Parts: sequence; C-alpha cells; structure tokens
Amino acid sequence: MATKTITLTTDDDEEIELMVIEQTMINNVNYLLVTDSEEDEVDAYILKETGAETEEAYYEFVEDSTELEVISKVFEQMLDDIDLKYE
Repeated sequence: MATKTITLTTDDDEEIELMVIEQTMINNVNYLLVTDSEEDEVDAYILKETGAETEEAYYEFVEDSTELEVISKVFEQMLDDIDLKYE
C-alpha cells in the first residue's frame, strides 16, 4: 500500500514533504497526523485544514495546547499501537 504524502509550502517558499499517518474530522475540521520520517520512533505533527472553501487545501500546524491535547487523544484511540506525547 502506498503511503499518502502531502507537500507544505512555508512562508519562505520552502517545500516540506510529510507522510500522512492518519486523518480524522472533528467539528467539521479535517485533521492530519503526519511525520517526516518512516523510522520506528518519529516526531509526529498534527495539522488542521484551513481555507476549506478554496479548491486547494491549506493546512497549518496545531499550536493551541488544549486543541492539541484533545486531537492527540483522538488519534491515540484510532491507532492502538502508538503512544503520542506532545510538547
């Protein structure tokens, strides 16, 4: 099975390719759990879709600690074999 990837463009026009681990929708907001590596222990990031009315999807990193904690727990429940720790 092929791994789904997305490419983010930073404010400095740098492109970052991330692998999508899981996806969920909460309160009509699409969230992605992504990583930049296929190693066993990796840094994972949670992105939230913004600008859904446009043809192209736009994502931003979830930075609000309360939102991050809630969404992390949802992804943990979806993926039994992972343990998310957020900082």
